[in-house]
Amino acid sequence: MIRVMVADDHDLVRSGISRMLGDVQGIKVVAQAASGEEAVECYREFAPDVTLMDIRMPGIGGLEATRKICQINPHARIIAVTACADELFPAKLIEAGARGYVTKSTDISEMVTAIRNVFTGKKYIDPDIAQQLALQAIEPESASPFQQLSQREMQIAMMIVHCEKVQTISEKLCLSPKTVNSYRYRMFEKLDISSDVELTHLAIRHELIDTLA
Repeated sequence: MIRVMVADDHDLVRSGISRMLGDVQGIKVVAQAASGEEAVECYREFAPDVTLMDIRMPGIGGLEATRKICQINPHARIIAVTACADELFPAKLIEAGARGYVTKSTDISEMVTAIRNVFTGKKYIDPDIAQQLALQAIEPESASPFQQLSQREMQIAMMIVHCEKVQTISEKLCLSPKTVNSYRYRMFEKLDISSDVELTHLAIRHELIDTLA
């Protein structure tokens, strides 16, 4: 029996995936999480064999949650789940420790294939996402400017554009406010911007966020 955790901030998506997986022989959903922080806590409590990790979640989000879980268990089997194939995050999540990457539009049979492959120690990347990664490798000029950010810089950038204050970010990531601001200004320099507002506009332009809410 493969024990699975589903982490997604949308209740309908989370419960829908859980319900579909509940009908698959050999797979059991043992935990659900609605945020990055909750995903980390649920991982500690339930130690699932495979985690389906939504990328865009409130709080620390899927990227930082993946990193934290892999610190808890370097052998954690995490499959990143994204809304669309042309996301910026595939390489970042793989660097953070994810062993699979699928889109929410994938059918249940492919998701089950991903779960079973990752459970047995293999890696699984949705074909459309694999093509995107290949194109970025041979056409670097087409990549998003956010590609040049480190994992930590990307995490802080996403928290800023979701209206998290420096003090809140420092508390959630266990960093000093001074360190958070150092990352922040380093991001500004790399992206050739000078404010949080410009960062948010750039993130919207490159479809890293859907709304300002």
